[in-house]
Amino acid sequence: MSDEHYRKLERMYLAAPTNEYYRPRISISEGQAVLEVDVTPKLYHSAGAMHGSHYFKVLDDSAFFAVNSLVTDVFVLTVTYTVHLLRPVSEGVVTGTGRVVHSSRRLFVAESVLTDSDGHEIARGNGTFMKSRSELGPELGYA
Repeated sequence: MSDEHYRKLERMYLAAPTNEYYRPRISISEGQAVLEVDVTPKLYHSAGAMHGSHYFKVLDDSAFFAVNSLVTDVFVLTVTYTVHLLRPVSEGVVTGTGRVVHSSRRLFVAESVLTDSDGHEIARGNGTFMKSRSELGPELGYA
């Protein structure tokens, strides 16, 4: 793998329209991705803490890009993803660290851990991923 591939993936991720809402920060290396998102009231549910759907996004995205760091020709797809919500968070920054735990020619397994600003684990997840038919290229923001 190469640093150029990782930087292109980072730019592709940050250019996704959904990330205009989240304003995440991402760092990708071989088999790993670290993603940070500021916890703000716009992410809260009615009880004043970050909604679980946002936990899922950070966990899935960090696992996804850990996998795509190992795949240089096509976009990968999430096949399944399981989330375990462990504790609420209502301030600071959440950090999702994804890493690949298994890879084969067609299937990848990755796990992610979500921590708060104090380093407490607030969620974890794992999923399976596979290669798509969509080639990585400028039309996907991979540039």
